This record gives sequence, C-alpha cells and structure tokens, in this order.
Amino acid sequence: MTDKAPRQAIALSYDGQQAPTLTAKGDDALAEAILALARDHEVPIYENADLVTLLARMELGDRIPEALYLTIAEIIAFAWQLKGKVPVGFVDEGVQERDVTPQTLGLPTLPL
Repeated sequence: MTDKAPRQAIALSYDGQQAPTLTAKGDDALAEAILALARDHEVPIYENADLVTLLARMELGDRIPEALYLTIAEIIAFAWQLKGKVPVGFVDEGVQERDVTPQTLGLPTLPL
C-alpha cells in the first residue's frame, strides 16, 4: 500500500493593487479541475508542492501573508513575462552589461 499524497492545487487572483488573494483550492479531482480551468484560459501554471501546501492552509478570500510577497511577486512577474505583459509605466532598458572581473568583484587573484 502506498501513502501517496493527494494532488493539490490553488489559484490566486491579483488585481495589481492589493496582495494576491486565494480564490480556489482543492485536492485530487478538484485540483485537477482547477488545473484544467487554468489551462482552458491559458493561465500559466507554476508547480511547487511546498508552496501549495502552505497556501492551501489559508481560507478562500484570504490575502497571501507578507512573508510570501517576494516569492509570489516573482511568480507573477514570470507569468506576466511569459504572456508578454508588463506593468503600467514599465520601461525595459534591456540587459545591462556588468563587469564581473575578479578585481571589480573584490575577489583575490589566483597565481598561475
């Protein structure tokens, strides 16, 4: 007999003003339905079992805790980037070259 953990899924909504809100959560069949609905609407899906376990403890309608702001912000930013979206007022200045020589990084030079 295997003690396979149930498949879990959560959904967050984000209005760009307030912290993201938990809008759906479920295990097994409900989790599959949440994922299918996301796929149907071309919502990017991010898989992280530990994060889902944490967020599934929340009640529907709860805003994510402040401790997870950075993690969720990075996921939202990546999802926006995948869809070619940018926040209002965002100006992409392109990738800037950075000098990463040992001297500029303050690293000791190794003898040859």
